[in-house]
Amino acid sequence: MGPLWGAPLRAWAAASAGSRCCLSCASPSGTTVSAWLRCWSSAWAPFSTSSAGDPLVFYSTCGSIWVLPFPSQVVYNRVGKCGSRTVVLLLRILSEKHGFKLVTSDIHNKTRLTKNEQMELIKNISTVEQPYLFTRHVHFLNFSRFGGDQPVYINIIRDPVSRFLSNYFFRRFGDWRGEQNHMIRTPSMRQEERYLDINECILENYPECSNPRLFYIIPYFCGQHPRCREPGEWALERAKLNVNENFLLVGILEELEDVLLLLERFLPHYFKGVLSIYKDPEHRKLGNMTVTVKKTVPSPEAVQILYQRMRYEYEFYHYVKEQFHLLKRKLGLKSRASRPPLRPQFFIPTPLETEEPIDDEEQDDDEKWLEDIYKR
Repeated sequence: MGPLWGAPLRAWAAASAGSRCCLSCASPSGTTVSAWLRCWSSAWAPFSTSSAGDPLVFYSTCGSIWVLPFPSQVVYNRVGKCGSRTVVLLLRILSEKHGFKLVTSDIHNKTRLTKNEQMELIKNISTVEQPYLFTRHVHFLNFSRFGGDQPVYINIIRDPVSRFLSNYFFRRFGDWRGEQNHMIRTPSMRQEERYLDINECILENYPECSNPRLFYIIPYFCGQHPRCREPGEWALERAKLNVNENFLLVGILEELEDVLLLLERFLPHYFKGVLSIYKDPEHRKLGNMTVTVKKTVPSPEAVQILYQRMRYEYEFYHYVKEQFHLLKRKLGLKSRASRPPLRPQFFIPTPLETEEPIDDEEQDDDEKWLEDIYKR
């Protein structure tokens, strides 16, 4: 955590060590963002703020009042095809409204970095005027490893098969702008590849529909270690650990309104008013423009094969989803889903490749066009 979070939280943990109602939150060696948040959500009453420049005020169940500064360094290392264009559009509007620095990147297809590239990127981010929010398609970066202040991380994921299908058809046919426009963006794609039947791709084990390319979400949370790109328990457990220790919130795209509500509560300096903007009819129209076209549903046999190949992705997805729902319950938010979907039943696992995964050819580089349309 950066200096605006680490020191105050450690001081708060030490000061609350003698309090019966706050004892479970205390940690002699410091408190991570996620651990502190989970404790706070159960031990402290909901907070309120008067303006974007005020500190964060907490009212404990035992009568104490604690004041903490807001984090001034936030990183949204957005996962591809998980609603990131919608969120970035909202951030562009919010940055002008609240006066924080929104830093985006022109690099959209390089999620894995060399050691020198990591050092350079962290150095560049760390020199940005605070408060800032940096966003890019990039696997988790450990700032503290290179002597930097660890920022607060946020992210959003979605059902792995749904994400894969969205990306598969988006690469071929785009969204509301139509097929012709997207063919211009992917001129190197051969016609037989563009119109490749999704079932054939899966059943015949084409590279695009098999591992390691299906191992996509976990590396965003595991990090830059080479083993983070290998489908397996090591990368899965490391991703879970980073979620617990470095991410303030990892939301679920299927419950985006609740994600925005929690971001507004936890990071009001950045997200105050986001839900009202998102629900605005004009913004809803823009949201419809980002829907991928010509999507078809694979056969049940093909879907079952995808489940099997993406077993680690699903284990991570359900872990994050359970943590998200736990947080919602502690804050008194009810899940809108009537019942959780059944987890896929995995049979004998197929061998998982560990070769270098293929990058998506065209991570979205077009958030600006959405902003321009919104300002018309």
